[in-house]
Amino acid sequence: MESVRKWRTQPGEILRRGPVVPVMVVQEMEQAVPLARALVAGGIRVLEITLRTPAAVEAIGAIAREVPDATVGAGTVTRGEELEAVAAAGAVFAISPGLTPDLLDAANRGPIPLIPGIATVSELMTGLARGYDHFKFFPAGPAGGVRMLQAFAGPFPRVTFCPTGGISADNYRDYLALPNVACVGGSWVAPQTAVDQGDWARITALAREAVAQSGR
Repeated sequence: MESVRKWRTQPGEILRRGPVVPVMVVQEMEQAVPLARALVAGGIRVLEITLRTPAAVEAIGAIAREVPDATVGAGTVTRGEELEAVAAAGAVFAISPGLTPDLLDAANRGPIPLIPGIATVSELMTGLARGYDHFKFFPAGPAGGVRMLQAFAGPFPRVTFCPTGGISADNYRDYLALPNVACVGGSWVAPQTAVDQGDWARITALAREAVAQSGR
């Protein structure tokens, strides 16, 4: 087993920079920088660009260059090659929907921290065995939601989570009220309809409201 690399910026520091991490799906390059600027204007600075579209890696690079107040990372990272690509583009962290031994080992060798995804105790223990103690809890809603995170807290009191999947304006405060939750991930602050319409003012308003009502 490889030891965890001492990255310049640790996962916990990144997750605690803001209560809400928007899950951003960038379909067109021209959307990337205005979307990031709209979220930052609303007080959200940690941004997750998911690798679900061909524009994602280029969008990470553009935001890293042009939106200096943003902490930009990559989501839906599943392979070591993707870790290398997003780090080269300018991402300062990566998030995966799950974990594999190969992915964890690649992250240990890489230049940026990985926040691996887990949904079960066994997956959590696999990550812990490789030195990880910050995880994405995904898919949060179907995997047990708040009650599951409360159950994790007993045997794993030093583990911190960013739940994602089924998080909305209606329930995100319930997750943030848990002591083992650093932040939540969700797409409600950057709805695709607003992105497609270029309604950056609406996105800024949603971001500002989410931060203001987070209780943090």
